[in-house]
This record gives sequence, structure tokens and C-alpha cells, in this order.
Amino acid sequence: MKKHTQWIFAALTLALAAAPFTAILLKEPGAVYANQNNHTSVMTEGTVPEEEALPVFGTTPLKVGSSGQDVYELQGRLKHLGYYAGAIDSQFGAKTRNAVTWFQWKFGMKADGIVGAKTKLKLYNATKAWRPTEPSTSTANKTQGNGNTGASNGGNTNTAELSSGNTMGLSENDLRIMANAVYGESRGEPFEGQVAVAAVILNRVKSPNFPNTPSGVIFQPGAFTAVADGQIYLEPNEQARKAVQQALNGWDPSGGCIYYFNPKTATSKWIWSRPQVKTIGEHIFCM
Repeated sequence: MKKHTQWIFAALTLALAAAPFTAILLKEPGAVYANQNNHTSVMTEGTVPEEEALPVFGTTPLKVGSSGQDVYELQGRLKHLGYYAGAIDSQFGAKTRNAVTWFQWKFGMKADGIVGAKTKLKLYNATKAWRPTEPSTSTANKTQGNGNTGASNGGNTNTAELSSGNTMGLSENDLRIMANAVYGESRGEPFEGQVAVAAVILNRVKSPNFPNTPSGVIFQPGAFTAVADGQIYLEPNEQARKAVQQALNGWDPSGGCIYYFNPKTATSKWIWSRPQVKTIGEHIFCM
């Protein structure tokens, strides 16, 4: 009996001596796992949303009455797309709000005129080629053109070629967005049809019934399919640039038309009521 008691006492002693080590072994994996969870939580709730939603702007939503560097950038990016035509003055006023609302509507967002995280992200993705410009609108386009030099191969050369026939005094941004529009609207069409698309844009600029700049014409709500589906932001090829150049030089295969449509895909009944002038490729050009 005495020996049996000694064995029990020895077992209890060993168990008590091993308890701290057992606790460490059981606790350590839990501690590592908990730290990993905490690290993941920080990345999920802090770093990732900030990176996705706020790549360039600050964290404060922008609205009427806002001012400062973020509004300067907002106006510059909206101007780059043709939505904003006012001075880049870093002041969020009615013109800026209207431009924001227009942009939000065109991109399928809630058009409330308030620039939150989603609007900032969408605007950033649509204007990755934009570079900061000077506050003066007279120099903004020039600076913007210089900023794009490193963004695409031969950017200055292409713009210089387009500018050579620019008798209308169009900005470099207008010339670039015209090439984008021609490519987005009519790539795959015969060259004559691409020139005709460029000519339609210029004809609208000259018409008192449309905005007086190519950017204004192209981004007018509902005007061009390529803007609605995002193809306006595809990099144009050399043929699209040459088509713009030919239109700038005075070639108008459309015969002065201000509308065109694809009869296979057109959903507007109104467009069929316009006087039709000619068909080039898949497009019908009309007045």
C-alpha cells in the first residue's frame, strides 16, 4: 500500500512539473494563428480598401464647397476626358458638380455630384494617362501633352502629325480623343469610313447645335457608343490617327453629315428618320 501511494505521488509530481511545458505547447500555435488573423484583419480593413478605392486622391469625399489639391486633380482629370470645360481653379463649384454628375451618369454610377471612393477609383482608371497640369487653362493642354510622352510610344510624334493639319485650332487632347473615338467607333471599317467618322465629329463641332469642341461632341451624353461601352479608352492605331489627319486636311467622305449609325445594331427609331446621304462600310451617314 505504501509503495502504491509512492507511485501515485510520483505521478502527480511529474504531471505538475510538466504542466507549464504543456501550456506553452498548447498556447504557442494559438498565439501564432491569432497574430496571423490580426495581420489579415489589418490588411483587409485598412490597406486593401485604401489601395483599391483611393489610389491617388485623399480620403475626404469631394462636393460643392470643397477646395484644394484634390479638387485641382479632379478638375484636371475631368477636363482630360472632356467632361469639364471650366478653369482648373481648385474650387468645387457648380461647373465641377455638373461635370462630376455627367461622368457618374455615363459610367453607370449614382449621379449625385459627390466624389466618393467609387467615383475616384472609376475616374482614376479612366484617366491613367493624365498628368497634372498648370492651373491656367491656356497651358493645361500643352502640359498634359508633355506628361503623356512617356505613357505611349511616339506620343509627341503622333500629336505633331495631327497638329500639322489643325486649322481649327484644336487642342492636343482633342486630337488624341478624336483618334480614340475613330478607333473605338470604326476600327474594322474601310479607311474612307474611318475618315467619315472623324469628319462627322468635326462637322458637329462646326454646327451651332452641338458642343464646339471635339471632346464636348464625343462625350455628349448618348452621342457615341464607344463612350458608353468604354472602347473610347482603347489605344488607337496608326490608321485611326491618319483618318483624323485626313479629316483635318479637309476630306469629308460623309458629305457634311452630322450623324451615322449601323443599321444592324441601331436601337433608336429616331435615327432612321434622318435624311440618309450614303453608306460606307457598315455605317449609314445622314443629316
